[in-house]
Amino acid sequence: VQILSKGELQVSDKERHTQLEQMFRDIATIVADKCVNPETKRPYTVILIERAMKDIHYSVKPNKSTKQQALEVIRQLKETMQIERAHMRLRFILPAKEGKKLKEKLKPLIKVIENEDFHEQLEIVCLIDPGCFREIDELIRSETKGKGTLEVLSLKDVEEGDEKLE
Repeated sequence: VQILSKGELQVSDKERHTQLEQMFRDIATIVADKCVNPETKRPYTVILIERAMKDIHYSVKPNKSTKQQALEVIRQLKETMQIERAHMRLRFILPAKEGKKLKEKLKPLIKVIENEDFHEQLEIVCLIDPGCFREIDELIRSETKGKGTLEVLSLKDVEEGDEKLE
């Protein structure tokens, strides 16, 4: 009864260690899932990311979310290895009237335009940095007043036939 009203439950060192190890693995999994080697466009394995995290002496912060920490880890790993966020593949369809003007505003946010079609409307399939998604979404919504559509074709663009290499 005393613990319930007053205090905190003491967590043993072993429990804390296990918890931190699990978070470390979760962070590595998120990083491996979101990133590729920019030269080969192939994903890294979780084991390789864990090793890289150990090399930079990354220490888990138990009070921060694993996703926040994964983004931090990506930034830190960029200094020591070839790694970048995998691009998202999007398709957007814009009304002809706003299409041209809007394309100019979107251009700086797009990495690669894979396909562009202009008939009654402008259709673009492109690769973007996932960090720009929200900005692109808001731009299309506000500029077309809801008439434009944005579709996520794939969350990460990786080369076909990827056998994960350890």
